[in-house]
Amino acid sequence: MGSNTVHLVAVDAKPGGHPTAMSDWKTTMKLVEFLDKDGAIDDKGVSKLVSGVGEARELATQLGCEELLPFATSAIRSATNADDVLDVVEKETGVRLEILSGEDEARLTFLAVRRWYGWSAGRITNLDIGGGSLELSTGTDENPDAAFSLDLGAARLTHNWFDTDPPERKKVNILRDYIDAELVEPARAMRNCGRADLAVGTSKTFRTLARLTGAAPSSAGPRVTRTLTAPGLRQLIAFISRMTAADRAELEGVSAVRSHQIVAGALVAEAAMRALGLEQLQICPWALREGVILRRIDTAAMAEMTELAGTGVALDTQVQGSKEGRKK
Repeated sequence: MGSNTVHLVAVDAKPGGHPTAMSDWKTTMKLVEFLDKDGAIDDKGVSKLVSGVGEARELATQLGCEELLPFATSAIRSATNADDVLDVVEKETGVRLEILSGEDEARLTFLAVRRWYGWSAGRITNLDIGGGSLELSTGTDENPDAAFSLDLGAARLTHNWFDTDPPERKKVNILRDYIDAELVEPARAMRNCGRADLAVGTSKTFRTLARLTGAAPSSAGPRVTRTLTAPGLRQLIAFISRMTAADRAELEGVSAVRSHQIVAGALVAEAAMRALGLEQLQICPWALREGVILRRIDTAAMAEMTELAGTGVALDTQVQGSKEGRKK
């Protein structure tokens, strides 16, 4: 349950294997647009959430899913009535959403990126722009050395800062300054961890930005190398910030659902790359959902190993007892 959509991915998953998507379904949510002045999700938003989660639950049942891993991110996490919303959703659908912390989002996304690129990638720095938040992480292992989550999501910033279409140039400049200020401390901590051998961008926002600057379309497959450069991103911002959302939706790779928030997303991407001194990002097809799945597979594998280890100890004890019996 993200800020923009309810997204159900059904996977064939097993220890030692990569999660293979068997079905992929989503429905538009835009929860940040249902926040009242106190930061609570209003009744209409809760009703839409219940409907979306209920539909996902029904589809999972139809697909024969053995286990459901329902989780929620920034929009619900930051809502002032989050607990009440979770209670209503559970009562109406039977699904209890687990709210991931911002740091957990960053860490699980980093895990997915590390598994995709492997150990040979060295130090990875990852950026992920969602609807409600921006996640930053860096590290040389599967657990990052540093992980941050900031309320700099594309939908959140669009909702809070832009009230005209296209946005006023003055508002764009003020928002850019705000994003820069929010990034100062996290960027300093990230840079202190060491220079990245590989800089990565995850999320639909980064995939869209890369496509708009010339990267291969999704139809080319997930293993095609896609990059986003800082110069290309700056030129893109100058272009799309003067367009209406309707005109942006006509651009190849931009969906009508996200066309209104791509300017804010581009500003966050450019500011984050600049703050971290990154001139280029590789776009990774795996992100938070894959990280959650991979962690669940790891947990299952660990439980199986523990069970086998326990069996081994028991068998060893029985063998030892038999030997002592023969001696007697």
